[in-house]
Amino acid sequence: MTTAAVDLPGTKRPAVAAWLPGLRGWLAVLPLAGLCAGVAAQASGRTDIAAAAWTLATMAVLGVLMIQVVTSLAKGDVGLDLVALLSMGGALALSQPLAGAVIALMYAGGQSLEAYASGRAGRAMTALIARQPRTTMREDGSVLTEVPLAALVPGDRILVRVGDVVPVDGRVAAGRAVLDRSSLTGEALPVTALANEPVLSGTVNAGTPFTLVADRPAAESTYAGIIRLVEAAQARKAPMARLADRYGLAFLVLTLLLAGGAWLATGDPLRALAVLVVATPCPLILAVPVALVSGLSRAAGIGVLIKGGGALEMLAKVRVLVVDKTGTLTHGNARLTSARILGARDEGEVLRLAASLEQASGHPLAGALIEEAARRGLPLAQPEGVEEMPGEGVSGSVEGRSVAVGGPHLMQMHGIGFPAPAEPGSILAVTSTVLIAIDGAPAAVLAFADPLRADGGNALLELRACGIERVVLATGDRQAVAEALVAGLPVDAVVADLDPVAKTETVAAERRNGPVMMVGDGVNDAPALAAADLGVALGARGAAAAAEAADIVLLVDSLAPLPRAIRIAKRARAIALQSVWVGLGLSLAGMVAAALGYLSPLQGALLQEAIDVAVILNAMRALGGTGDGRAHDASTAPDLP
Repeated sequence: MTTAAVDLPGTKRPAVAAWLPGLRGWLAVLPLAGLCAGVAAQASGRTDIAAAAWTLATMAVLGVLMIQVVTSLAKGDVGLDLVALLSMGGALALSQPLAGAVIALMYAGGQSLEAYASGRAGRAMTALIARQPRTTMREDGSVLTEVPLAALVPGDRILVRVGDVVPVDGRVAAGRAVLDRSSLTGEALPVTALANEPVLSGTVNAGTPFTLVADRPAAESTYAGIIRLVEAAQARKAPMARLADRYGLAFLVLTLLLAGGAWLATGDPLRALAVLVVATPCPLILAVPVALVSGLSRAAGIGVLIKGGGALEMLAKVRVLVVDKTGTLTHGNARLTSARILGARDEGEVLRLAASLEQASGHPLAGALIEEAARRGLPLAQPEGVEEMPGEGVSGSVEGRSVAVGGPHLMQMHGIGFPAPAEPGSILAVTSTVLIAIDGAPAAVLAFADPLRADGGNALLELRACGIERVVLATGDRQAVAEALVAGLPVDAVVADLDPVAKTETVAAERRNGPVMMVGDGVNDAPALAAADLGVALGARGAAAAAEAADIVLLVDSLAPLPRAIRIAKRARAIALQSVWVGLGLSLAGMVAAALGYLSPLQGALLQEAIDVAVILNAMRALGGTGDGRAHDASTAPDLP
């Protein structure tokens, strides 16, 4: 008989391993040695020694179990370990030492099997914590000093050696960095970051050593935030696990009534003992956490951090998706989408002069223009005599040429007339328009937009295939821009011009259509994420408020992993329910057979352990599979009563 205490994230039952480290590793040795010694003595005709060996083996495990049961009862937890205690004690009282030794071995063996299942199921999540660096090599001039992470401040230069985990968020000081992000995002191939490009903490240096300039303290880094999220996930208990507690108590009462009834009806206490030893709690208190934590572990392996079994269950049930636009379906920053050059000018030269001037501006579109020039490899010059009018644009001199970049009002102030705009082919083309004038004459009309992510449309189609019945785009942008963005995509409704309060109200209103999943990435999304049945924050480096309010954090800035995570959640939930119902059915059938006299206590012990092993191994199937198939949909699985 295995214990009701499962040392898995998402459960709170006291487990043997929680108060005596390493116990599960050696507890099974005692009954195994006693059982073998007793069998050898029995074969030699020394039945007295055999009985003594079996009795001592049973008493050793019984003593450990008694301490655990008393500890649980002191905390108000009436666990199913009480059945194991009664069955072992009853075997000794009724002079059934062999049955007692078998029960003890099965109990201790169950502890080892649980520990294995726990360790394997939680491997991906606990690995995130285990690999967190404690120190790093800081460059102090030409000297390298090993310092604790807490001593780092923004601006510190850090040497990241080959194989090191990047300790803090920062930027590559020089050269390039080859980074393995598989442990965070599930990406198989390494990525390369060039000089001054950002590097995510928690990634591994898979190339040559490089110097990192810290952007923020270690406590505020992406990886530290992920660690806090993992720890929060391990402290949460799933609704199915709470149901297992409630029905586990009912199962305990049923077991005692059936055992007592068999004894009273027949006058044979061995009938009662047989019922007790065949009664296994595994289907209720082992299958659920093992399957759910297996799902959590698999999701973490693909870059989806789910905060506990409850969120995993809800992920398997969601039917409505409310998705933010900026930074979620789009990249969250403007990009040059078209350039209309006026007159006989070279496009590259126009962009080079404009980007050179924009180096003096802090406007977001200035950054987008500079980024486009860098992408094209255009060498920028130092601007002079720069004058910026907030909200209007900037003017100045570049390499002796007069340059102005801004809107119509700035051009009117400089007396520069631009031709009437052509009819745009798409409303996205005029999301943001920038005019460029060179030497007092119109030079170019640039169109900037925040385009749809390349994988955004495919992700929505996959989410539909996963059981999402309704998709709603909720954005603070203009209605026309939002509708143009999702034209042709599987979006059922577009709700635009929303502030955070209105976005939260939109989420609440969609509940009439089924459980709602909200996906966002910004501070303004945090209230809506908290209001949804399931909040999903996009990107580990998104707003901290969004990650805190969300139930799930995607460790990549993409919706791509979400459909696979839904399939993983559905499969884990289906396997948990399957294990519960099949395991309980087999246990109840065995208990009835024992009450009717068809099973002896020894046979009952062997049967119950076979059920235990089958249930746990079945629950561990949640670790397998690809997670991308559509063959199994747990949405049709029955709920616990």
